[in-house]
Formats: sequence, structure tokens, C-alpha cells
Amino acid sequence: MKLYNTMSRSIEEFVPIVPGKASMYCCGPTVYNYAHIGNLRTYIFEDLLHRTLERSGLEVCHVMNITDVGHLTGDGDDGEDKMEKSARESGRSVWDIARFYTDAFFSDEKDLRIIRPDIVCKATDHISDMIALIKRLEDGGHTYTAGGNVYFSIDSIDDYGKLARLDLDELKSGARIDIDSNKRNPKDFVLWFTNSKFKDQAMMWDSPWGRGYPGWHIECSAMSMKYLGEHFDIHCGGIDAIPVHHTNEIAQSEAATGHVWVNYWCHGEFLLNDSGKMSKSSGEFLTLSVLKEKGYDPLDYRYFCLSGHYRSQLKFSFEALDHARAARRNLFDKIAQLKSEGEVAKEPGEKAMGYMRAFDEAMENDLSAPQALSQLWLMLKDDIPSSDKLAAAYHMDGILGLGLEGIEASCAETVGGEEERKLLEERSAAKKARDFARADEIRDILLERGFIVRDTPQGPVLEKRV
Repeated sequence: MKLYNTMSRSIEEFVPIVPGKASMYCCGPTVYNYAHIGNLRTYIFEDLLHRTLERSGLEVCHVMNITDVGHLTGDGDDGEDKMEKSARESGRSVWDIARFYTDAFFSDEKDLRIIRPDIVCKATDHISDMIALIKRLEDGGHTYTAGGNVYFSIDSIDDYGKLARLDLDELKSGARIDIDSNKRNPKDFVLWFTNSKFKDQAMMWDSPWGRGYPGWHIECSAMSMKYLGEHFDIHCGGIDAIPVHHTNEIAQSEAATGHVWVNYWCHGEFLLNDSGKMSKSSGEFLTLSVLKEKGYDPLDYRYFCLSGHYRSQLKFSFEALDHARAARRNLFDKIAQLKSEGEVAKEPGEKAMGYMRAFDEAMENDLSAPQALSQLWLMLKDDIPSSDKLAAAYHMDGILGLGLEGIEASCAETVGGEEERKLLEERSAAKKARDFARADEIRDILLERGFIVRDTPQGPVLEKRV
């Protein structure tokens, strides 16, 4: 197994700390709003990593946090608590906001067939762990208190910014020091807030430094070390976490432990739209629910994500999603046809095994999903027994996660009412009678009603026009 390590900027062989086991921590959602499809692309990449590690024979312990306090509208220490902002705008409590959007997030993950992490930990359940870690940093001389807040001093360590390869002299000279006059160094960051510019903060706890709430970065350090120990294998997240969040996590974690904290840093690239990176702050973002309302299956989006490598920017458009939907439905049709032809081979032949090995090799080479997906299609088009094809397809789907084993042995992905189905039958009869003018007329009638006719090996089906 080989992975690109952001720390070294190179693809490295994955060597677990404990032979036969892989420990993995993934930054979870901040539950103040729905996850947008760009966020979900990161979780699909992490799901592929989880599945591939298991395929390679490793026992995986996958931990993910839920950030339900402490994440400000800026990635640094500026802005308002996102939970408080959402609560104020919606008229609900911060606790209700957190529960609602946590449930919505896991509903999206279920729709996308993302394996739920082994451990899901909420920030609000681990305040005592964060306080203990801050106290440890304080005892080590890495903190100072100013204006009521506890800060981490980046000057207390020698290698701040090594993940992002930051030029600290350049940062100092160009810094906006007026953002927080309490900071000794502009890149210092808050570990614990007791002095907030927003009055009546709803989420507050007692601490040795006064009643307040934790900074965003301390959460992941405290929770990951609680469940995975002070040295673990893999830390994942989106590429936007590198310059601030992951940089600060490394600083405080390695300052506390005195040694390397994580061996492999893996990051997923942005999903782009016409205006650039998809983000909630811009107000222009798509959710999975919106795609479903437009007639797409969530697995259409998963297939779309499989078409791009996780470290490459992926441009989203509905035209591209249409292509992914057509390809996925074609795949489902082929699997349904194979199911109708026979059973799954218990011991597939050498030709099918060759495709399975090529698929696994592609995924074990830094999760090369597009290359792996091509092996699936090459196998389906090859002249090998249907039972072998099914066995190979199911093996590959153990990582692709498209739910191929659940497909019925018939093509049933149709839409529309009784009238549309009768028109579809009439069109089939017209084609058999070589009355192509009538067949085209019916196709146009269905198109006006919002349906596209697609011909499959099992017969014509309707798709909702987007």
C-alpha cells in the first residue's frame, strides 16, 4: 500500500506502527449547516482509504470527530462561533442545531454508502480531555494567558508550519497584528477562550483559566490522542485544513508529547464549481438533498467522485453528473443482466482474477480510483463467464461501494406514472413495427413531460429530465 504523504510531499509505502493494524483520524463536520457536496467528496475519499486499508489485510480503527463547539467563522481565531451564528439566525438553540445537522450529515453518509467510522466523538463530550491537554502544554511552557484567553506560543517550538512549509519571517512581516492585540506572535492561536467578544455565549464550561470554551484546533488533538494514542498512523482531511488547522494541531500535539504525532498526512483536493472552490461562506453550495430533489441518486454523485483522483481538483457541473449517472446506470444494467444469467463464481478463473489483482493494485497505489474503475469496465467487456464477471465485480465493489450486490436480476430503475409507462410500451411496439416516426413522436411527448427515454439491454427505461 502506497500513500501520498503531505508532510514529505511524496508517495510513500504505508508501514503501520502496529503490524496488521491501521489507525486513522479524520476531521469531521462542523455541524452548524448541511455538508455541501464538496465536503462530502472528502468523506468519500476517506471511505475509499478505509476500505482499501481493510482490503490490504489491515484491521482499521477509524476515528472521526463532530465539531459542535469552538469553530469560528475564520479558520484562525477571528470571527464568530459558527454554532452560535447558526442558532441566532435560525432561532433554535445551539444544542438543537448540533443534533439536527449531525443527523443530516450521517443521513448523507448513509445515502452515499460511506462506512461509518468505528468511533465518532463529539467535541462537547470531551471538554475535560481538552482542558487536560491545555494544562499539559501550560506545564511545558508552551502557553501564555492574555486578555483572559490562553494562547499557544508558536515560538516555543522549532518547527512550526512544517506541514504547510510556511515561511514564518514572511508571515510576521505581512501579518495583520491588529486582529488580536493579545497575541505575542500573529500566528499564535487560542487554546481556551474566556473573553469572547460575543456576550452570553451558550456553550461554556468551567476551567482552570475561567469559564469559557475551547479553541477549534485543540479538539482534534485531544480526541485523536484519547482514542488512538499519542502516535498514530494516518490523519485525513480536506486540503484547506493544511495551512491553519492541521498546522496548529501538529504544533500543539508534538509540543505536548515531544515526538512525532502522525506518520502520514492525507488530504483531499477541492471540488470546484463555476465560481471556484465550493464553500458555505460564499453562500453558493449544493447539498446532497438538492441533487436528490433534481432526480439524481446519491450514488450518481459517488460515481462522479470515483472518476477523479482524490488529490486532483474536480470540476462539478450537472452535465458531468449526468454522464456519471448514465455510466452508473449502465453499470447497474450490466450487473442486473449478469445476475439473470447465473450464479456468482466461488472461484473465479484466472482471467477474472487478473482484473481483480489489477484493481487492487490501482487502489493500493495512492487510491487511484479512476484507474481501478477502468479495470471494472474492461473486465465487464471481456469474454469471460458471467459468473466470473459477477465475482470480480463484487470484489471490486467492496472498495467502490456502489452496492452492486443489492441489484435485482432485472432492470428496475424506471420513473414515471402509469400513463408514461403505457407510452413507453407503445413506443416499443412502434419500434418493433418499424414505425419509427411514431416512436420518435412518443419520445418527444415523454420529453415534454420531463422524461428521457434510455434504451438498455433489458428494454427501454425512463429517466427524469434534469
